[in-house]
Amino acid sequence: MFKIPTIHGYIDRRILVNYSADPEAVQKILPYPFRPKPYKDRAIVGICLIRLKHIKPKGFYNFMGVNSENGAHRIAVEWDDNGLTKSGVYIPRRDTSLILNTIVGGRIFPGEHHQAKFNVHEVLQDYNVAFKSSDGTEVSVNASVTHSFSEKSIFDTIEDASEFLKKGELGYSPYGIKFQGLRLHTYKWEVQPLKVHKVKSSVFENKEIFPEGSVRFDNALLMTNIEHEWHSVKGTTR
Repeated sequence: MFKIPTIHGYIDRRILVNYSADPEAVQKILPYPFRPKPYKDRAIVGICLIRLKHIKPKGFYNFMGVNSENGAHRIAVEWDDNGLTKSGVYIPRRDTSLILNTIVGGRIFPGEHHQAKFNVHEVLQDYNVAFKSSDGTEVSVNASVTHSFSEKSIFDTIEDASEFLKKGELGYSPYGIKFQGLRLHTYKWEVQPLKVHKVKSSVFENKEIFPEGSVRFDNALLMTNIEHEWHSVKGTTR
């Protein structure tokens, strides 16, 4: 079986849009063996909007890498493995601006990738990022950097939110009959709070998946200029 190589590159910009949700609603869309990782009796789900630069197998020169805009829907999960409880994120779908990713998804990059058209407009500390995928999935975020963390968040402080999200470094994506695992290693971990003026997600606004009142926006964080690596980990059968 082909092993996904260690990938090296730079996170030019990463917006983490986080929601709190009814654990029962989330459990219905999670495959075995995953279950929601609770925080104050709520599930934490979200969207990652990430611009990657110089992405290539580790050891290759930067100019040999590729750049892309990407979106991922994430669910904080935990599961049992040989008597131990492990945690990470389950990523039910990935969207990308780069056709290459849709071709090599599952071989060089983990999981199936959907082709999407991204519309990105950034001025100083204001961010407008949106995409529409080939299957009609839509996401849009309008946000700006702020100095204060949301007082309405389920997390008491930005440090609490940051620590919770950092523990989601291990992610699993569906691919065929398996889940492919990937561990994110960042050379540094720094987040800033974002004030969200408007957010839309056709997934989290789908009432057939999330009944009225079962999911609500919680907070958003920003990461910029982060050197990182992705390491393949042993997958599991679905």
